[in-house]
Amino acid sequence: MRRLIERGLMFGNLVPVDSPVLVERYMRALDHLTGRRADLDEFHVDISGYSPEVGDALDDPLYLNPDGVNRSFILLTTEQKRAPLLGARFSTSRGILRQFVEANETALLALTARDAVAGELADTVFRCAVPADLFKIGRVTVEADTTAGTVVSARRLEELIARFRTEPDGWWDDVLIARMIELAGETGDLTRNPVALPRMTFAQDNYWTALFGGVYLLRDAPHPVLIHMAEGAFGGLPVPAVAASDRTALAQALTRNGLVEGIVEARGADAAAILRQKMDYIVAFAVAEQGESLAGAGRRDLRRLARRHAGALPPEWHALAALVRWAENAGDWPRITSDDPAYFYTLRAAPGPDRDLVNRLLAELTPMDARQLFICHKEAFYAAWRTWPEGQRAFVADLLAEEYLLDKAGTRAALFGPEPGMEEPPAPPPPTPGPRAAQDRIAAVGPWGALRR
Repeated sequence: MRRLIERGLMFGNLVPVDSPVLVERYMRALDHLTGRRADLDEFHVDISGYSPEVGDALDDPLYLNPDGVNRSFILLTTEQKRAPLLGARFSTSRGILRQFVEANETALLALTARDAVAGELADTVFRCAVPADLFKIGRVTVEADTTAGTVVSARRLEELIARFRTEPDGWWDDVLIARMIELAGETGDLTRNPVALPRMTFAQDNYWTALFGGVYLLRDAPHPVLIHMAEGAFGGLPVPAVAASDRTALAQALTRNGLVEGIVEARGADAAAILRQKMDYIVAFAVAEQGESLAGAGRRDLRRLARRHAGALPPEWHALAALVRWAENAGDWPRITSDDPAYFYTLRAAPGPDRDLVNRLLAELTPMDARQLFICHKEAFYAAWRTWPEGQRAFVADLLAEEYLLDKAGTRAALFGPEPGMEEPPAPPPPTPGPRAAQDRIAAVGPWGALRR
């Protein structure tokens, strides 16, 4: 993993905690949440306050999230909102934390100037023992306060102020006034620095979770479905369960819900360029397994290697090559059904609120496309990285650092389209290039032909 860290591909944008004051605040909050402390002088934290160094010191990488649900968090600064979330167990957790920080930034600035804010993403369950428990998670509530209880004290002070203003004898109630002064010493001037942190609740409808080997729950889709990456007991659920290994059923579920689109038909996409880049990563994957050196290899070198090893390249590469030829008007329309190993490589998520979730699923279904795996599903990327030969690691790290990190937003827009909510009004699609017969077939049954049933 050292190569990833050095290239800024792992633990990037973490917030340093290197002053004695902040270290002590963090340890006080950690003791408040877990009853433990770590003997460290400096470390780094993510958006939730999780620190890989603290995890190593405690020999517990799940010290803020022991059961996978109800994740605890520690905020030392609002700058944490820009940090990633390490070891995510739910795809929605980072977005919830960021929205909470942004919605309460003024109060958090006042609170973190004096103390750490500790809290919890409280699910409606305390533990997920079986897949059916996932359906009990309908919402997530953010509960937070400082370790000294400043938010609770501020709430009590506001209640006392209301009594002081409304009760006829409030001006002569020495006990009431003394209590107000005492609480004001804890909270500061609430008129200048409000410290209220309202309980914020977020719906938890469609999400990915690392539990049970990886599950995608699409409860709010037109045709609800649970997609599980690992085999197991997924019967008796309130919605149909589809195994990722059942490619035809999975393709049908995604298509029926309008969650995917073919790259060659995506509006504004340079389909041939995207497919060629996917082919390059597949070449790197294949030739590295054969012991070929990829040191210093660029895209031109990969295409030379592809010609040399054409007979040993996987079927995914050959199917994408045929699709590129068609897209460039140099070949016939290839029939790529859901049974074809290349099928999911030819798709991307359709525009909509679940775009990132679906792209995460597609990344997991197309593991040889290392770039999409890194962008959309870092947990799966890091797991795959550990299994790759050294040559492939070097190539992927270099290419991601040189191409993706230099222009993250531009790369994501080119691959996946505009961010959700930023799409322009749809316009009539231009005529599809290619032979007339292929166009008629697309109009009749969609871009990849009829799905097998």
